[in-house]
Amino acid sequence: MAQKKNEDINTGKKDRWIWKNLIGAVVFVAVLLVLTSVSLRIITRHGKTVTAPDFTNLSIQEAKNVAAQSEVHVKVVDSVFVRRLPGGVVYRQQPKAGALVKKGRSIFLTINSVVPRKVVMPNLYGYSITEARTELKNRGLNLGNLRYVKDIATNTVLAQSCEGKEVRAGDLVVSGSFIDLKVGVNKDDDATLVPRVIGMKYVPAVDALHDHYLNAGRVRFDEGIRSYADSVNAVVYKQDAAGETRSLGSAINIYLTLDPGKVPAK
Repeated sequence: MAQKKNEDINTGKKDRWIWKNLIGAVVFVAVLLVLTSVSLRIITRHGKTVTAPDFTNLSIQEAKNVAAQSEVHVKVVDSVFVRRLPGGVVYRQQPKAGALVKKGRSIFLTINSVVPRKVVMPNLYGYSITEARTELKNRGLNLGNLRYVKDIATNTVLAQSCEGKEVRAGDLVVSGSFIDLKVGVNKDDDATLVPRVIGMKYVPAVDALHDHYLNAGRVRFDEGIRSYADSVNAVVYKQDAAGETRSLGSAINIYLTLDPGKVPAK
């Protein structure tokens, strides 16, 4: 009888030991999962995003001050030369102004050089519009007007020019120059939708038109816009043909203002 009682006691102790270990293991796993989740949130700054400020037309010190207030960093990665823009100010940024970025993210800046800098013109023949624009940006150049001609290969570059003159691969051109492209279009593909660019600044608006294989036509500025700096900060408040279909290479007129009251709500 005593032996059986001892066995029951030992069995009870063993069961309690098993349960204690199981509970301990569950608690350990739960704590580990919580710590892992917290660590990942800290490392990735999960959910902590800010809106990228607009650094265009700011000096480097001004850009740094704005970045500090917005909990992001800025890094100068390239320069161009724009004659009408003051030297040393921000010309372009990536990510663009208004994009959601994580706190502590670096915003890459292209500044306007104090003196002209020349770059080697790439060979864009045979490139798509998207590839050509990427290559131009990588070289510190800008996509100018798209001129479409009948060809079997739609949106393939056939020739390149600068200020009305043909520019060949290997030629030196001033950084920041606008490169016009002659592009092919098949008659069955000659149609595109005009995007809505109202509320955008001039450069992003032109980029959006190029994304749809269109050109900026007449650019009208309000009377209050007197300097190049004003034109950089102005936004589109009116445009032609938004949401309509147009032929590739069509010119879309846009109107810009510094008065936010003129910009219609979306």
